Amino acid sequence: MAEMDQETTADTAHADVDSEPVSPPSILVWLIAGIFLLTVFGATGSVIVFRNVLRPGQQQRVVNMLPFMEAFLSRNPGAGAALPTAIPTYSSGLSSDDLLNIVLVSPTPEIIPTITVQPPTLTLLAVATSTATPTLEPTNTLTSTSTTEVPILPSATPNAAPPTANLYGFTYTRQTWNNCGPATITMGLSYFGWREDQDFAASFLKPDEEDKNVTPQEMVSFVNEQSGIRAITRMGGTLDLLKMLIANGYPVILSIGFMPEGYDWLGHYRAIVGYDDYRGVFYAYDSFLGNGDNGEGIVLSFDELDQDWRQFNRNFIVLYRQEEESTLSQLLGEQADPERSAELALEIARQEARVNPHDGFAWFNIGTSLVALERYDEASLAYDQSRHFNLPWRMMWYQFGPYTAYFNVERHDDVLALTTANLNNGGQYVEETHYWQGRAYVAQGNIDEAIRAFNAALSINPRFSAAQEALTEITGG
Repeated sequence: MAEMDQETTADTAHADVDSEPVSPPSILVWLIAGIFLLTVFGATGSVIVFRNVLRPGQQQRVVNMLPFMEAFLSRNPGAGAALPTAIPTYSSGLSSDDLLNIVLVSPTPEIIPTITVQPPTLTLLAVATSTATPTLEPTNTLTSTSTTEVPILPSATPNAAPPTANLYGFTYTRQTWNNCGPATITMGLSYFGWREDQDFAASFLKPDEEDKNVTPQEMVSFVNEQSGIRAITRMGGTLDLLKMLIANGYPVILSIGFMPEGYDWLGHYRAIVGYDDYRGVFYAYDSFLGNGDNGEGIVLSFDELDQDWRQFNRNFIVLYRQEEESTLSQLLGEQADPERSAELALEIARQEARVNPHDGFAWFNIGTSLVALERYDEASLAYDQSRHFNLPWRMMWYQFGPYTAYFNVERHDDVLALTTANLNNGGQYVEETHYWQGRAYVAQGNIDEAIRAFNAALSINPRFSAAQEALTEITGG
C-alpha cells in the first residue's frame, strides 16, 4: 500500500511538472514587442511625413505606387466650400442694379486695330519637317496639313465658317501631374511644327512643379518669347468666333472650369481642333481626358463647352504666325482691341446676370471685365455680389481680379482675407497669392511681412517680374 502511494505521488509530481508551460526567453519577448512597436511607430510616422512633409506632387507619386495611401491624404479644409463672403462694411454707393445698367463710354471702333506683340527674344521653332501623321484625312484644304509641311496659311481675306471644319497635324500630349498649361500650349504649338515637349514649356511657365496656375498671359508670353509663333489672349469669346477661327486655320486654347469624376472643381485648358454644326459639337484635345476616338478630339456639345468656358469669362488664346497678323485682326473684328473685348465680355456677363441674378459666375465675370476696364469701384461691387452665390473654393487659384479691384479701392483687409483663405487651401503654391498679400501689407505699412510675401512669390516663380519690382521698390535693391 505504501509503495503504491509513493508511485502515485511520483506520478502526480511528474504530471504537475509536465503541465507547466515553458516560458520563452525574455529577450525574445522584448524583441517581438520591439518589432511591433517599431512597426506601429514607423507606420504612424510614415503617414505623418506623407501628410505633412511631402509636397503635393511627391504625395501623388507615392499614391501612384501605393494607391491605398490616398486614404491618408489631408483633405483640404476648403474642399466643397465656397469663397468667403464679402466683408459687409464697404459701401460704394452703387447697387447691383447699377452694375447691370452701366453706360459704356467707349464706342465700337470704326477701324479694326492691328494686333501688336513684342518681338521674340529667342526663336526655337523647329523647321517644317514634322513626321507626325494627321489625325484624320483632311477634307478642307483651308485647314489641312501634310506630314512634311506646316499648315497652309489662311487666305488674305478671312473665310466664312462652313458647317464643319477641322485642324490636323497636332501631336497629342498627355499632361504630367499638375501640368495642363504647359501640356496644352505644347499641343497648340505642335500644329506649327513645334518639337519641344511639355517639360520645356513648364521650365519657363512654372519653375516650381507645385505652381497651381499658369495664366493665359504667361502662356502668351511663352509663345511670343520662345517659339517664333505669336499669341494673343482676349475675353468674351463666342461660339461663332471660335468656329470662325478654327475654319480659317487658327488653333485656339480655352480657359475652362473643369470637374472630372472624383475631383473637385479645377481650372483647366483645352485646345479646340474642330467643330460640326450638324452634330452640334466641338472637338478638343484635352491633356487630361485624351484626344478622342481615332485622334479626332473628345466630343463636346456646344452647350457643354460654353458652360465650362463661361466660368473663365470665355477667355481664349489664339496662335498665329507673324505674317498672319492682319488677317487675324480682320477675323477678330472688335475683339482685336483688348478694351473692346472687355466691353463685349461685360455685355455677355450682364445679360446672364439679368437672366439669373443668382449666377455667381456671371457676377464674377462682370467684375473681371470691369477690372480690365479699370472701373474698380464697380468691379468691387460685382465681386461682392458674386461671393454670395457659392463660387468654387479654388476660384482664387486662377483668377485674381478681386485682388486688383479691392486693392485699388483701398479695401486692403478684403485682400488679406482672400489671400489668407487661399493660403490655407492650396494657394500657397500660387505666386499671385503672395504677391497681393505683399501689396496689401505695404499699403498697411507692414514692410517686414510684405518682404516675406514677395520673396515667397519669387520662390515659386522667379520669373514673376511684378513681385521682383515690388520687392525692389521697398528694399531699394
